[in-house]
Amino acid sequence: MPADPNAATEPGKPGRGAVVTENAVRVLVANRPRLLREMVLSALSEKSDIDVVGEVEDERDVPDLVEKTKPDFLLIGMDEGRKRPKICDVLLKQYPSLRIIAVAPSSSLGIFYWASFEIHSATLEASEEGLLEVIRKKDALPGGRIT
Repeated sequence: MPADPNAATEPGKPGRGAVVTENAVRVLVANRPRLLREMVLSALSEKSDIDVVGEVEDERDVPDLVEKTKPDFLLIGMDEGRKRPKICDVLLKQYPSLRIIAVAPSSSLGIFYWASFEIHSATLEASEEGLLEVIRKKDALPGGRIT
């Protein structure tokens, strides 16, 4: 289903309730079942610092709506097994600044997912020769160790 036409999409534009502020956090809601999604929407709709940019009924539409609405957060449903939903991996690779909150519909469990990257380091000789060695081995540094 396309994004909810009642959801705010521009700063200052009224959504389901509150008029959102310019710096509002953009949230796309894709929880299932419908009752949980409606409860989340109701809880967020009156917050002026949260802009609900859309609502998704069919999880197959999530990637397209993430691309279209550029949310800061995505709220999704989670199966009871606490297993990370596969869509998290796909979306976090494509949109590393996206934050995903998965909520289990029949319990009070929720899990927050985000992407990060590792910063590697290696020591080098602080000389012209040491600098040139590192520069010339740039393609041989995936793990960060210089030999």
